[in-house]
Amino acid sequence: MNNVSRRALLLGASASLACFGLRASLAKEDIAAFQFRASGAQLEDLHSRLDRVRWPERETANGWEQGPPLAAMQALVSHWRHRYDWRKAEAELAHWPQFKTAIDDLGIHFIHVRSPHANARPLILTHGWPSTVLLFRDVIKPLTDPTAHGGVAGDAFHVVIPSLPGFGFSDKPATPGWNAERTGRAWGRLMQRLGYARWFAQGGDWGAFVTTAMAQQRVPGLAAIHLNFAQTVPDLIPSELLPDQRRAVEAMKQFREHDFGFGMLQATKPQLAGYTLSDSPMAQAAWLYDIFNWGTGSTGRPEDVIPLDKMLDEITLFWLTDSAASSARFYLEQASLLGTRHNPGRVELPVAITVFPHDMPVAKSWAGDVYPNLISWREASRGGHFVQLEDPPAFCQRSAIGLSIRRTLEGETPCRRVRSSSHVPD
Repeated sequence: MNNVSRRALLLGASASLACFGLRASLAKEDIAAFQFRASGAQLEDLHSRLDRVRWPERETANGWEQGPPLAAMQALVSHWRHRYDWRKAEAELAHWPQFKTAIDDLGIHFIHVRSPHANARPLILTHGWPSTVLLFRDVIKPLTDPTAHGGVAGDAFHVVIPSLPGFGFSDKPATPGWNAERTGRAWGRLMQRLGYARWFAQGGDWGAFVTTAMAQQRVPGLAAIHLNFAQTVPDLIPSELLPDQRRAVEAMKQFREHDFGFGMLQATKPQLAGYTLSDSPMAQAAWLYDIFNWGTGSTGRPEDVIPLDKMLDEITLFWLTDSAASSARFYLEQASLLGTRHNPGRVELPVAITVFPHDMPVAKSWAGDVYPNLISWREASRGGHFVQLEDPPAFCQRSAIGLSIRRTLEGETPCRRVRSSSHVPD
């Protein structure tokens, strides 16, 4: 019996240990089945707080430059209170096999879906902020069973989707140190515990930093990575810039000076963010709704790109698990780790990158300095920071995940030496 078969038996045997709370008492290396159901009292409390919102006055500007406009927030909260149903999201979550296991003394929650295709390859997907495992809800089926969604069996994956420490159903660290590097080591142990000897990783936002850290650490078994939030700006920016370099630097400057207010607070005073957001669902909603707007092109109508209920699913999960402060601390941990650096450092492992137009621009002309083994570079014609929610086919079928793995297995020459960047066709 191989390791994966043994692990499957363990998972089946532990199914009777279903966890209905946020924490599970787990012995070392135990894996327990997990399921969450919010209590009626929790949902009644949420509704009561939404009924008693104290609104500020209207903004003194047009648009979103001061934050979500009052009218937009009132419409969001009204929908949340009177038309939204958390139980639908809960039922969808319950459809996926979920588990918890203790790694480095912290309970880690994860979804684990095995592909029906015998030669599927293991893939760990890592979300960022303000996301949860729900970010990948619409890509699980296409990734695990691509032939049922217009793909080919060669692109099939067994997917593992963990919740970052302090996010959603994973435990909240009680001590400092849970940054991308420590999380990456934990993910390596998780994949080993599941019996996977050779596997791949994908991430965006903080998930890209965790995925990058795993590659830099050469976590045992990791063969290649795919990023949709790559970082290529050098720490010392030259005075003369190529067009793609100028675009990346200007976008970084714009984001840090005008769109990163949430990040500055979370990177310096996450406990203050917790006090602000943990007591007010309206504040929690505004905090996340604002970044959903930025990540979908700053149109002022993020619900035209991502269904409103799917944004509210993420917002509600943050609220029900009281994850405001604990998720914000990831910013503090990373700020301490990165300092003034503009990228996380050189990655020698094979890397594939997809750039989406409504995400942070990335300069390919700098990519070789950070990713010398760049096996695939693609620029999509649509999609943004939350592409997995707004356009799942763009992520699954054109994101170069399957392509990057085939190239890794075939030992193909890094793409930066072969051809210029290409646009992913519609």
